[in-house]
Amino acid sequence: MKDIAVIGGGAAGLFFAVAVKRIKPDVSVVLYEARDRVGKKIAVTGNGRCNISNAAALPANYHGDRELAAKCLDTFGYERQKAFFESLGVPFKLEGEKAFPRSLQAASVVDALRFAAEESGVELRVGLAVETVKRDGEIFICNTEEGSERFRSVVVATGGKAGGKLGNESGYDILRSLGHKIEPVYPGIVQLKTDNAVVRQLKGIKVDAVVKMSSSLGNRSEFGEVLFCDYGLSGPPILQVSRLAIGEHPIVTLDLVPDYDKEVLGSMLFEKVKRYPDRPISELFTGFLHKRIGQVVTKLCGFPLDGVFSDLCEKDIMVITDHLKCMRFKVQGTTGFENAQVTVGGASTAQFFDNLMSKKAKGLFAVGEVLNVDGDCGGYNLAFAWSSAYVAANAAVSYLSDKK
Repeated sequence: MKDIAVIGGGAAGLFFAVAVKRIKPDVSVVLYEARDRVGKKIAVTGNGRCNISNAAALPANYHGDRELAAKCLDTFGYERQKAFFESLGVPFKLEGEKAFPRSLQAASVVDALRFAAEESGVELRVGLAVETVKRDGEIFICNTEEGSERFRSVVVATGGKAGGKLGNESGYDILRSLGHKIEPVYPGIVQLKTDNAVVRQLKGIKVDAVVKMSSSLGNRSEFGEVLFCDYGLSGPPILQVSRLAIGEHPIVTLDLVPDYDKEVLGSMLFEKVKRYPDRPISELFTGFLHKRIGQVVTKLCGFPLDGVFSDLCEKDIMVITDHLKCMRFKVQGTTGFENAQVTVGGASTAQFFDNLMSKKAKGLFAVGEVLNVDGDCGGYNLAFAWSSAYVAANAAVSYLSDKK
């Protein structure tokens, strides 16, 4: 019989296995990964660069059980994460508050964790999924297509549904079978689908804008580069506000000229109209805004592009200005788990202690994305994966020591 089964070889599972071996090298650890190699989802994070952590992670950057995220990060925060990865040969490089491996290659993070796991004696069983977990008294039985194996402790580190083929629901099924509640899951950090009559005309255009999202879940505002797509909207600020799309009546608005207030913008445009009365309306925003955006907005406001500036009165200019400052879209959903970077929802944390051991099955732990904790875009989700895995690793070692 072995000590610990780790189900899932992603960020949290790999880190947990390495941490356990560092804390107590003689603990036997078997890591099961259903895919043909570990760390596949890590390898594609940050467009292949891996936003590995964030130097300024705060509770406000987390959702679901924000308090649990804060406790894990208090125990194993940015500086300790940085030191841990440096000890694996992966120094950090900061871009603002976002941390990346100095190599700027996500694959190097996977390799460092894999090497550390193998060298410390973790048994990596890739291409082998744990189908069910049963209890026999205080022992856990992990069942695979190759048979069954008995363990003193199990950690569920399967991740969530986000990432298309890289996502899965196996962890939810295992935890349900052991009596745990799973909160409804939704795509997070994902593109938005909107009514597309307008966005199709602007497909491929990027613009810096203030994005405001509102739904029955609340309101949020972000600034950054927005990308118009044939299905809706993308870009960093869109991804940040996207979790509100699961609420009722979601609306997103764009301030396309956030560096001008409405009155100043209106006065400036009206002065241009008076100065060049014979210019075509199609050229109203030439030199000021992407031409196609200006033309689409002008048409939306009901003004023909083949008219001339003198056709526009001051009231007309204010109508156009209002639209530039608050371009409104009804949100019709998201592009789904296939494109999502994180899963919203997951295993109810009320059924786990702060050290991430189950209240329903002593010796059972859950870490990372399988829990009802999700972070913003910017390294926060990997930061929680590392911190939750570290907290659980210490707790698992203590549990096994007490048992022995």
